[in-house]
Formats: sequence, C-alpha cells, structure tokens
Amino acid sequence: MRPAEHAARRNGSMASKAAMANPDDRPNKRRESGALSEFGGNVVGTWTNFTRFLSDVRAEMRKVVVPSQKEVKVTTTVVIVTVFIFGMFFFVVDWIFNIGIHQLLSKLGGLQ
Repeated sequence: MRPAEHAARRNGSMASKAAMANPDDRPNKRRESGALSEFGGNVVGTWTNFTRFLSDVRAEMRKVVVPSQKEVKVTTTVVIVTVFIFGMFFFVVDWIFNIGIHQLLSKLGGLQ
C-alpha cells in the first residue's frame, strides 16, 4: 500500500471514530411536528443533560481530598497570624496618614 493511500485510509477511519464519539455532530432524525413530539424531545434532552451533569459531579467529587486535622490546624493558624500581621500593618499605615493629614491641615489653618 502506498503512503498516500494509507494516510487517506487512516484519516477516514479517524473521522468515522470522531463521528461515532460525538453524537451531537450527527444529523438529527426527522421529527414529527406537533407539541407532544417537541415536549418529548425536550424531556429526553433535558434528562440526558441532567444525567450527564450528575455523572460529571460524581467524577469531580471523586477528586476531592479531605484534609487531615493537622493540616486544618496548621492552615487555620497561618490564616489567623496573617490576618493579625496585616491588621497591624494597616493600623500603623492609618496612624501615620492620620498624623500627616492632621499636621497638614493644622499648618493650612483647617484645624483650630
């Protein structure tokens, strides 16, 4: 078999596999017109989407790792210490700005 024929054959088989794997790309079946048939199609589509969603949720929940009690204590301590440090930093910065603004306003005659 020549390489060009082999490539054409391989591309054809890959395309058919992709078409089989992606049912959304396949042409839709002819539907009968009417409210009942549209309702039934929507219910089936909604149910399919719902079950797909639930299987995705289940797959994601399998990836969740529950931390140990030691990890929770360590991260809680880190958060509390960090909040305290940032609180002190902003307290000092606010105090410095307060002194600066107070002195500036007193020199401009804004404070009496």
